[in-house]
Amino acid sequence: MIISGAEIVIRCLQEEKVEHIFGYPGGSVLHIYDALFKQDQVKHILVRHEQAAVHAADAYSRSSNRVGVAMVTSGPGVTNAVTGIATAHSDSVPLIVLCGQVGTSYIGQDAFQECDTVGITRPCVKHNFLVKDVRDLAATLKKAFHIATTGRPGPVVVDLPKDITAEKCEFVYPAAVAMRSYNPVVKGHLGQIKKAVQLLLEAQRPILYIGGGVVLSDAASRLTDLARRLNFPVTHTLMGLGGYPASDRQSVGMLGMHGAYEANMAMHNADVIMAVGARFDDRVIGNVEHFYSKPRRIIHIDIDPSSISKRVKADIPIVGNVPDVLDEMLKLLEDNFATSPALPDWWREIEGWRAKKGLQYRQGERIMPQFVVEKLYEVTQGDAFITSDVGQHQMFASQFYKFDKPRRWINSGGLGTMGVGLPYAMGTSFANPGATVACVTGEGSIQMCIQELSTCKQFELPIKIINLNNGMLGMVRQWQEMFYSKRYSQSYVTSLPDFVKLAEAYGHVGMKIEKPEEVEPALKRAFTDYKDRLVFMDFIIDPTANVFPMVATGKGLTEMILAEDL
Repeated sequence: MIISGAEIVIRCLQEEKVEHIFGYPGGSVLHIYDALFKQDQVKHILVRHEQAAVHAADAYSRSSNRVGVAMVTSGPGVTNAVTGIATAHSDSVPLIVLCGQVGTSYIGQDAFQECDTVGITRPCVKHNFLVKDVRDLAATLKKAFHIATTGRPGPVVVDLPKDITAEKCEFVYPAAVAMRSYNPVVKGHLGQIKKAVQLLLEAQRPILYIGGGVVLSDAASRLTDLARRLNFPVTHTLMGLGGYPASDRQSVGMLGMHGAYEANMAMHNADVIMAVGARFDDRVIGNVEHFYSKPRRIIHIDIDPSSISKRVKADIPIVGNVPDVLDEMLKLLEDNFATSPALPDWWREIEGWRAKKGLQYRQGERIMPQFVVEKLYEVTQGDAFITSDVGQHQMFASQFYKFDKPRRWINSGGLGTMGVGLPYAMGTSFANPGATVACVTGEGSIQMCIQELSTCKQFELPIKIINLNNGMLGMVRQWQEMFYSKRYSQSYVTSLPDFVKLAEAYGHVGMKIEKPEEVEPALKRAFTDYKDRLVFMDFIIDPTANVFPMVATGKGLTEMILAEDL
């Protein structure tokens, strides 16, 4: 079959069973948009900014384990997409980004809307391709999907010159991919796995420390099985929320800079730590020297060998796909086994830390943001997809919404990208039709991609926006209060819009909530009376509310600042 390069692109997407593609048209991709118009298998979602296209595709992938696909035009289309690409790369999200490019004869000539897509994106992709021959197009796209989804997942950019999409050739989609230079390890070394299991059984103060790798590899059920067999405490990173049921007794909560008191204390005092799909980053363990002040043994499981012993040396490194490694561990535990007799004492120590209630807050005359999230959890019965932007509201959502299922918490962990919340909610809604989707955001973050309210109206997305409005850049203000002698430089957000009127102008429902007693009724109304509408809920919260516990930069996990300390 002889077809154009543009038609080949669409046929490849069909072969990969892609249902949705998020994008924004421009001159260099018009051949592909014309090919899209001539079919109905792949549905295009028109966003209002290229950054939102990539964020939506990112969330589509995070919330469904299907590859998100975005398409942008050349030049500014590509540069607008870079933030979304870097966000997905930081969190190891499989993603395909199709970029238009000027014709091959114009590359390097400073042509209109030309930029070096390969050079610009190289530091923040898993791989990128520039297609120079239409006969290579199908094989290149097959490789792109393979690379994005295997090993440590990540975004792959495919740069498509306009003349390549116009030229014609025979379409043959490869059945398989063979790449001599790319063969990620899947099965962990059995000898190392046996050593790890033996160390776990000997541990007196063990802890399972899980990260986003557990969620992205669909290993949550196996991890839960292992934890319950061993009766070990489980702590998780921001990206690992939902990898183990947060409402379960064995969960000690999120650890790190704004982690639970019991999680940080247990992590610091453990004698054996098994890290699963996590990377010991600075926001998780704080000061490395302080972390090493207690002797312990570390087991580290990760698909990416470069992540192991990067910041903290592993005593038993295991390179492999998390589900495969956990399957081998569970097999080794099928026979009778016994954990350390010291384990009950360890649990009593943990319960003592838990009794300190490091997340407690006081609800007064003004709405506290923690209270809003708690009520959101109750009204949705803990069964919603929650997207967030980045800031105090992100931390409150992660602390007070108990995620019992994986892929329900959609946020930017590694890059910390403001503006992702609304496009994340869009991508999640398309990937999970009929599901309850709520975006927890702040008045600063929401304005970065607020134009996507137009996209939500076009496609009638029933997203619920929970705007925790404190009239300032809350996390910046908190740091300035605590570490810059209250010099509030540019952290106040002045000239805020009337969010209710703004939502209504886009054709949605707007609500303004100013009193604590109004919070629960408003949430119930939004999720019941307006179940099929987008509702923008503007909660006017206490502007002095801070996120606690907090581990300051350069401090160790046990050097937490608690609300009661101030």
